[in-house]
Amino acid sequence: MVDELGIGQAMPDGIRDRGQAWAFVRDFAAGWAEPLADYDGTSVEDLERAEERLGLSLPAALREAYSLLGTRPDLTGNQDPLLPPCELFIHDEFGGVLVFRSENQGCAFWGVRQRDLGQDDPPVFVQSRGGWVPFLDRVSLACVELVLSETLFGGAGRLYNTCELPADRIRDLPSRFTRVALPDYPMWTGQDESPVRWFSAPGQLLRLDGLGDRSWLHVRGRTPADLELLYATIPGHWVRGYAEPLEVDELPF
Repeated sequence: MVDELGIGQAMPDGIRDRGQAWAFVRDFAAGWAEPLADYDGTSVEDLERAEERLGLSLPAALREAYSLLGTRPDLTGNQDPLLPPCELFIHDEFGGVLVFRSENQGCAFWGVRQRDLGQDDPPVFVQSRGGWVPFLDRVSLACVELVLSETLFGGAGRLYNTCELPADRIRDLPSRFTRVALPDYPMWTGQDESPVRWFSAPGQLLRLDGLGDRSWLHVRGRTPADLELLYATIPGHWVRGYAEPLEVDELPF
């Protein structure tokens, strides 16, 4: 189980296909939130209306993601949300991109190129400050990342915190935590905050944005006690001390 082993140990070989992606999401939801139920998915009718409005067919992986957790904002809607089907749109840049996720203030978008829509599990691109760049090579993998990131920030307050790490403590992370087997991917804010890497321990989730000195580390505990253990393991100047709530507009991006 994800909550018992830690996220990194629960998927030691990464996510190889859609089936593994959705199995991981189900296991993760059961351990870190509430188990997924049949009614947590977007209805077939809503997906069909979106396709009719857009004049296209959604990739199989994107339909499966919506059908699995499309109405679970705790897993998909805390910081850079999964768009509801009625808000899917085509971005005209980059030859046309079907956008399914948006940064909370509209500063960046994630999507699939129109020319790739015929693939079951096509690559995902993100609109960064340098233009549209490759994000992850499969929609299903991008949805795993979405669930991890949205859950991370869903702990704002007593379960989430962030700090800037000096280079020596960044080098120490792999010896203290298990690296989560997700490929490196870019942070939309640019090269200084890239690549993004994930680490974990039982009850603890960490995201490191960049590898340079004073890169931002975001942490989430499954319980307040798990977060306290993180503070003991990683001494640092935490943005809100150890208990104060952190507002969205105070995040470092």
